[in-house]
Amino acid sequence: MATPSRQSAAAARRRAREQEILAATRRLFDESGVRDAQIDDIAKAVGINRAIIYRHFSGKEELFALAVVSYLDELRERLEQAAEKAAVDSPTERLRAVVTAFVDYGLEYPAFVDCAQTLMRRPGPELLEQVSEGALFRLGRAISTCLRTLTQTLDEGAKSGDFKVEDSVLVANYMYASGLGALQLARIGLLVKESAPGIPTIARIDGDQVREFLTTTAVALATGR
Repeated sequence: MATPSRQSAAAARRRAREQEILAATRRLFDESGVRDAQIDDIAKAVGINRAIIYRHFSGKEELFALAVVSYLDELRERLEQAAEKAAVDSPTERLRAVVTAFVDYGLEYPAFVDCAQTLMRRPGPELLEQVSEGALFRLGRAISTCLRTLTQTLDEGAKSGDFKVEDSVLVANYMYASGLGALQLARIGLLVKESAPGIPTIARIDGDQVREFLTTTAVALATGR
């Protein structure tokens, strides 16, 4: 029977290997994009057989989920810093600062947008089948703590009378989901519109336009104007 010290050492080695695999996944996502990253590529980057990855993770969907956790932890720090810097400003300016930080992070890390949207497209029961309960808990905690800064900003604005928000949690989740969609537009860089009735044409859109749109939309949603 393994002694407690041996069990503890084995658990530490397992955690270290998991972190190594997740770090390799994150690097591949950032360098090559989400769609082009394969389990074999991740295994090669770590220097292990792909079978070992499946000993630690249920599959690529779980790696997606835990990669999103990594991104969200970084994003949370960005949002907190933005809110802190704008602490003496009006609620409207604090909200603009927080949303700007979200947009800037998404523009810097497009793989975050891809990963987050990929997971959001999965029905809940399907995610439960493909991702372990522990990984889903970590993902949920990362999302909720990341959105806390936005929720608090909305609550403070509502308390001061600047915002007309009854359910800050719902509004924050809506801003997060719609923000991911708008960031995808920035990544594509194209809009479809009509040059005349029934005649489609392509227009350009860039990150600056998306940033201004999302910040303006967030303020309008919060203030009810």
